Order: sequence, then structure tokens, then C-alpha cells
Amino acid sequence: MDNSTVTNSEQHLVKQQQAIQNQCFHPQGDFRTFSKDALETSISARFEQQVATFPDRLAIKSDERELTYAQLNTIANHIALSILAGYKDNDTPVVLFIEHGIAMIYCILAVLKVGKIYVPLDPLYPHARNAYVLDDSKSGLMITNNENLINAKELSNEKTPLINIDEIDTNQPADNVNLSISPDQVAYILYTSGSTGQPKGVYQNHRNLLHGVMQYTNTLHICPHDRMTLLYSFNVNGSLLPTFGALLNGASLFPYDLKAKGFSHLAEWLAREAITFYHSVPTVFRFFIDALKGDEQFSSVRLVRFGGERVPTRNLSIFKKHFPPHCILYTGMGSTETSTIRHFFSNRDTKISESVIPTGLAIDEREIILVNDQWEKIETGEIGLIAVRSRYLALGYWQKPEETKKAFRPADTNDDQVRLYLTGDLGRIQSDGCMIHMGRKDAQVKVRGHRVEISEVEATLLKHSSIKEAAVVAWPDAHGDNYLAAYTVPYSGDKTTHSEMCRFLADKLPGYMIPVAFKFLETMPLTPNSKVDRRALPEPEMIRPEMDVEFVAPRTPIEEILADIWSEVLGIDQVGIHDNFFVLGGYSLVATQVLTRVIRTFNLEISQRKFFEAPTIANLADAIISKQLEQLSSQEIEQLLAEVGDSSTETKI
Repeated sequence: MDNSTVTNSEQHLVKQQQAIQNQCFHPQGDFRTFSKDALETSISARFEQQVATFPDRLAIKSDERELTYAQLNTIANHIALSILAGYKDNDTPVVLFIEHGIAMIYCILAVLKVGKIYVPLDPLYPHARNAYVLDDSKSGLMITNNENLINAKELSNEKTPLINIDEIDTNQPADNVNLSISPDQVAYILYTSGSTGQPKGVYQNHRNLLHGVMQYTNTLHICPHDRMTLLYSFNVNGSLLPTFGALLNGASLFPYDLKAKGFSHLAEWLAREAITFYHSVPTVFRFFIDALKGDEQFSSVRLVRFGGERVPTRNLSIFKKHFPPHCILYTGMGSTETSTIRHFFSNRDTKISESVIPTGLAIDEREIILVNDQWEKIETGEIGLIAVRSRYLALGYWQKPEETKKAFRPADTNDDQVRLYLTGDLGRIQSDGCMIHMGRKDAQVKVRGHRVEISEVEATLLKHSSIKEAAVVAWPDAHGDNYLAAYTVPYSGDKTTHSEMCRFLADKLPGYMIPVAFKFLETMPLTPNSKVDRRALPEPEMIRPEMDVEFVAPRTPIEEILADIWSEVLGIDQVGIHDNFFVLGGYSLVATQVLTRVIRTFNLEISQRKFFEAPTIANLADAIISKQLEQLSSQEIEQLLAEVGDSSTETKI
């Protein structure tokens, strides 16, 4: 920015932000600048440099396994050699069908080592969605393991070759494959929700990903002593910076599977592993804090980073309560297409009058321009569309040149590598240079940090044989988090239920894209232009929806306690003991919140997997009674059974 245009208020904010950033160092120091020269190499070459420098340093650790840099590199080399042995001349992308954890990490590294493109799939996503990604990516190979082999074979349908990494002997030494990989080689394809009714793949090269890691490293001073969380799924953009921010800097990465382990043990895990760098979306942070027992302190954490969605200011107050005085709160705005484009630093002295933390100040080599609908630049203080000008944007949308042309275009510069990307977000830049995010212009929303194109959900609803018209609207819940509500008009004479729609969508969409509420209408409200009048669609009443099972009220004290917990957490008036938690509008994060409260209330450990398999109050009550019986004497058992009566034995579905 030209210094002559910088206001006094902007100078003050920049100095304030710089002062906080200067505090953002690991106590042991040892920060090394991520040089721009590294952009002329590859991700795998940068990783192998860390292996040579820190062979015995901890690279990655889960509850089940831990590996040094040398051990991680050896396993990745073995898998890389297996890929080359059978698929050396195949330039098509490689799908990774593996659960959240260490195995996915060394498979990603293996694919990058041989100069191929990795496409991560989440085995927990619906089969239909994963099958679409497999077909759309034109993948020529799938890598999986024993845990996911059966589903991988079904997904590949014998058309895509498979490598089972559990059949590879990784115990012997294996040298680096030492292929020359251009920084302009495509590294990955990540699939996001698509406006055309199907997911679309955003693809990126080594150079641009390394640039994002360089900014991440140098902004937050990541060093080899850092111990960093990985809470994101590998198939979303949020996983990239923590994964490569750690492994390309000699730091230690700690994957934690929230879907499998929930929040009840997350606080103890953070303390036990002496985590220094916590990174998640704000919604996950809120659920994590809600699961705390009291005033837990996380003294080892030096930095909390939020990304993926707007950050309510109340999170700053929560941060100040639970994290040490030296800890910094960092919020970043970005997308799969751009990486981080704006950021804001906060500490204990930061005071913010707005309801959300500002999107923040500019980041080098990612210039923000606010434009109108004609792509013309607007003045400071006005609300406009956020466009990003940079040479480090994503390459485009895989196999979709027309969509790429709509979102990306050449910039008005002498450098033909610099392009503009129109984000679809609205923003306003204040006189101090700080940008405020004003929401979306189009039909895209954020749900629990995930990008959702409303049109994709609507298109999926219309595939149901009984649905004539469909509209989906995002509403804020009591915490300000978005949830989806679906409004449908059935064909004459057809009738469907909330339960049926949930089952139908669960086979086709990830959980975060499934509406929480369904409203069945006779006609859609229309605007004078005969378009759906979304403003006229009523906000859902939080009452028990019409379901396939008859309402049965709680019959025992345990069932009454559970019903009260469900009702409060889900925000609905009543819950039957045979109602399915997920059909009522629950999702995985809320389920972990329920289980945390159950564990705390009854002082018992309840299996999250067991709850997910049979998510009803009746089954949960049975599980609690079984756990209590395990801990009681025979006399106490007789007394308990007398209190609960025989009803608890009749609650199976």
C-alpha cells in the first residue's frame, strides 16, 4: 500500500497487530524463516530436508502409534515404491480411501514423492458421494488399508486398481525415490460443495501450497518444538496448513479423530501431549469448551488458530479464560481456492466492540480488492464483493473449465501469472484498513466450518420421487451457528416424513449438508418474478417432527434425565425414547456433546461407537444400566432393578 494513503488509525492498528505478532513465538525459540527459495522445489523435497535434519524427532503421534521423521519417511518410501512398481506410467490422480490418522499422512507423502495427484476420500461419507468423486477425478488408482478394504472394493467396483498398504512390508529400510518433481506439478484435488448440484474439485500445485505453508510458518513462527493439532478431516482445505505446517518445519503433528473420540477426552489429551498449537473451526472450539468440567487451563498452548468461518467475539472471552497470558488468538479468513487472505491477532488486552472478530489486515502477495457486480473497484467503506489478486491462487476446478473461467480471470498486471478470484463473499474495508466480513452474496453458506452450496442440497432433495419443489435456507441457532432447513412441496397425493427424508439424504450427502428441519408445504411462496421468496419461508419451530416411530415418553428416572439432555441440546420440546437422535436433527458434534454430559452425569464411560450405531434414549439407557451393573455388588443390583422395574429390558428397537 502507498504510504501516502495510510491513515493514522490504520498505522495504529498495524503497529498494534505487529506487537501482538511479535509475542507469537515458542518459549524455546528456534524459529527458522521459511525461505521463498523453497517454492522452487516440491513438497516431498522439503519434507525430506526435515527428515535429514531431524531424523529422530517425533513427526506424528496418535493414541495408537507414533513415528519419528525417519520412520515416517521410510513407510512413505515403501508405499511410493509400490505405486511406481505398478503405476509408474499412469498419470491419473490417486484416490486415498483411509480413515483419519497416521496412515493417511504417509500415503499423502508417498503420492507426492512420485509426482502424482492425491485425492482424499472420507470413508464415513456416503457411498454415492465418494463414487461420484472417484469417477469425476478420473483416478487410476485407489490406496486403502485393511480397515476400509471391503468398502474400497465396493467403491472401485473392480474398475480401479487397489493397493492395500497393510500388505506392504515396511519394516526394511527404503531410500527416497529421488524423482525430479516440478513445483508446478499438481499436488492434490479437494472436493467442495458444488453450485451445479454435484461436488467440484479444487486443484492446486506444489508451489502454491508451499507458498501457503511459507506464510503460515512465518506469520505464526512455527518451529521444531511446536506440537500441533490436526482436528480437520483430510478431505477439507483446513487440514493442509496444520499437516504441512508441522511436517515441513520439523514440528510434531497430533491427529485427533473427533468423530470417533468426541470431546470428553480432548482437554486431557491437549494437556497430556503438551500441545502448543491448537487449530480448529470456531464451532468445534465451542463444543470443546462446552465439554470442559470447569476452569481447565492449557498452559502449554502458545497459539489458538481459528479458520473456516466467522468468529464470534465471545470466543475471545472464552480464550482469555482457559489459555495462559502469553497465548495468542489468531483468526484467518480464506478458502480452498485462496488459502489465507486476511488475518487478525488478539491477546488478553484485545477489546472488540463488534459481535464478530474482524476479518483483519492484508497478507503479503494476496491482495484484497472490493468490487461491484461488474468487477469494478469500489471505495473504502462501501460493501462490495471480495476479490483476491495473487499469483498463488488455486489452479481452478478439476474437469470444469467453464466454472473456472467464471471464478478466475487474468488480473490487470504485467505478470500473466497473477489472477483474480471472485470469492462470492461480501466485505467492507474500514478506514483503519481492517476488513469486516459481511456474509455471502450467493447461495453458499458455512455450516460448522464446511462450505455448502444450497443448490447442491436442493438438487439432491429433488431426486426424491415424491418431491416436486424444494428450497433450503440457513438459519442461525441459539449460538449463532448455521443449520439448514428444507422446505418441500410434494407431488399431489404423495406424502413423506422427516425420518424418510433423513434416510434418503444420508445415502447421498455428508452429515453437515443434511437439513436439521423439514417443512412440507402445499405451495412455495413466490416473488413477483415467480422465484421462490426465501424471505417468506417461516423459521422452523423447534418441535418434535413427524417421524416413523410412535412417540413414547420416558418411563424411568434414567430415561427422563436423558430426555431432558436431548431436549436441551437439540432445542426441541419433547423427545421420545425410540426417536433416532440424528433424525431429530442431531449430528456428530452434538452427539459428542450429549455423550459428554451423559458421562459427567452418570460418571460412566459410554462408547461413542455404540451410541452412533443405536442412537436412541432407550438404547442409551440400557447401556448406562449395563455399565452401572458392572460396578455394583449383587445386593446393589437387586435394589437397582427394583427401582427401574422391568421397563428397561423392553427398550430394544
